[in-house]
This record gives sequence, C-alpha cells and structure tokens, in this order.
Amino acid sequence: MTAMRVLFLGDLVGNCGRDAVLQSVPKLRRELSLDYVVVNGENVSGGRGILPAVADEIFLCGVDIISGGNHSFQHREVYAYLDATPAILRPINYPPGAPGHGIATTGELTVVNIIGRTFMGAEYDDPFRAADAALKSVPEGQFVLVDFHAEATSEKQAMGWYLDGRVTAVVGTHTHVPTADQRLLPRGTAFCTDAGMCGAVDSIIGDDVEAVLSRFLSQMPTRLPAAKGVGKINGLLIEADRETKRAISIERCDRVIG
Repeated sequence: MTAMRVLFLGDLVGNCGRDAVLQSVPKLRRELSLDYVVVNGENVSGGRGILPAVADEIFLCGVDIISGGNHSFQHREVYAYLDATPAILRPINYPPGAPGHGIATTGELTVVNIIGRTFMGAEYDDPFRAADAALKSVPEGQFVLVDFHAEATSEKQAMGWYLDGRVTAVVGTHTHVPTADQRLLPRGTAFCTDAGMCGAVDSIIGDDVEAVLSRFLSQMPTRLPAAKGVGKINGLLIEADRETKRAISIERCDRVIG
C-alpha cells in the first residue's frame, strides 16, 4: 500500500503568495502524487488576514485545508466564513467565543491549528494543553498534522517533542523564514521549525523591501505592503505509513514560480 503524501505550504503573503499557490498547486498535486495539500493563509489578503473570496480561490485550485494564525481575524468580513466553512481554521487556543474552529478533517487527514504564546504579544490559552484536548476529539485511524503558529523556535521545538509519537507531523509557521531542521523525531513524528512562506522572492518576509527598511531606519510608523514580483513557495512534503499513521519521511519543497 502506498504511503500517504501531504504537502504543507508556509504562510501565503499577499497577491504574490496567492498567485504562486494558484499556479503551482494543480501541477504539484500531479507531479508529487499528493493526497492532500494544506496551506497557512493568514496573510494572503493584502499581506494581513484572509478574505472569503480569496479563500474560495485557494480551495478551488486544489488546497484541502487552510490554516491560520494571529492575523486570522484581520478582516471582519471573514468572521461568518470562519464559522460556516469547515476547511478553514484559526488557532484552536483562542479564548472561547472567537469565530471559527481550530480543527478540521478531510478524508484520512485531520489538521489542528495552534498558536504559541512566547513573544506573540497576546494572551492565548496554553497551546500544549490545547493540543491534548484537541487530540481527544480526533477519531482513531487519522493522520494528524499540527500547524503550530509561533515565534520562538524553542517553543516550536518543544511542541514537536511534546507531540512526538502522538501525531503524524508538527510544522511551524509564522516567521516566514524556512528552517533546515526537518527530521523524523524518535517516535515517528515529522517535524520542522518553520515551513517558510509563499510570496515574493525579493522581499523582507514577504513585505516590500523599501517600506521595511524605512521603518527600521526611521523608527516611524510605516505601512508595510506585501511585495510584488517573482513568487516562490516554501513547503514540506511529508509521507506517512497508512497503517501506523506515523511519518516515514519529510523533505523541503521549495520552488520559484515565475
């Protein structure tokens, strides 16, 4: 029996990230014989947040689940969409009453979206206990992928070790910079500190270079528009055993699109 193959793509940033995904996902599904595609879409609309029409485009190109993060609620127009659309997530450990949900299932794959607390500038519920609670609701026999949206590398690595052997994969998002530490942990969980981003090649974490430099040099409030130009995707291809649901490989999938 062939292994399950899922592609996880890092944070989509602006129109450039959206276009890179729309162009590449249909081809990658065929080329890599993918069973599932998951993307983090919390920065795709204007560089911050996600709008319903953009989410619809992403689903139509072949993405199965969209995860989120600290910018999930940037646009009020998405609140009802988050409630009504099972395949789009926001972090599960937002306080009770926040729109949307943090866990989604499609076929054999369940995705759990969690946000970290270290250096994130807000008081979220404990991500580790949130992970425990989420796993209790996952049916037996599912592949489980955790998108841990966090700033600190230590917190992301801690989550990987905490869930080792309990989930198929733990993938970090949020910093937009891909890390080279992808590996299989001892008990069979695939891990990488950060998947990276889908956005402009010539950018500073997806934002316009001149605008970011202006903010650093002047220390004045400056709008940071998403960068334009040639796009790229940063992602991770994860294979898992269909019987044990444990990972058997994880490798980077980075492409320039343009």
